[in-house]
Amino acid sequence: MKYNTIKEGIFIKRPNRFIAHVLVDGKEEIAHVRNTGRCREILIEGTRVILEVSDNPKRKTGYSLIAAYKGDMLINIDSQVPNQVVYEAINQNKIPLITNVKKLKREVTYGNSRFDIYFEKEDFRGFIEVKGVTLEENGLAMFPDAPTERGRKHIEEMADAVANGYEGFIIFLIQMKGVQAFSPNFSMDPEFSEELRKSASLGVKVLAYDTIVNEDEIVISEPIKVIGI
Repeated sequence: MKYNTIKEGIFIKRPNRFIAHVLVDGKEEIAHVRNTGRCREILIEGTRVILEVSDNPKRKTGYSLIAAYKGDMLINIDSQVPNQVVYEAINQNKIPLITNVKKLKREVTYGNSRFDIYFEKEDFRGFIEVKGVTLEENGLAMFPDAPTERGRKHIEEMADAVANGYEGFIIFLIQMKGVQAFSPNFSMDPEFSEELRKSASLGVKVLAYDTIVNEDEIVISEPIKVIGI
């Protein structure tokens, strides 16, 4: 997934979930933050950030904050891109368990949930829910970085789909390179984490992939070991 026009800035502050103040070419600007998560360990005053420049003259903000450096590691924090990255990866047969699909569709309703991707193969059909991961501590990627009741319900609904004959996948897309493993974040959201563990025991396939992140691009890379479920 490639961005059109990007620019580097310096993070100043984040007064709420939706906007950040950034320094661009020596001038303080307001940027839309494409992630409503906390990102507290990433968005620290003085951090180098990457902004996408808007080509919409009607927008209130001319920039969207899409990535940030954590030391030498560049982390994409754009919560709008993981679905697209996984969708492109499936089309390119980069996920071995989901190759040679006959049909691929985004945003499909099942029960009370809307799953990110629906697919059909010769021998089975199924749903995929994609979770973008930006939290990393000492080489361990974790999700979520804030409690998510909506996420827990998605997992519960995925287990129901599997019980009714569908294949079910939860794919955690780690929006950075350099982690060794992925784990649900039990300390942050035990309910979500236990639901993920339960769904895995019921046949939901839990996968994690890291990504190659450049300032203007993010693409799927390698499978990452999943622990804790």
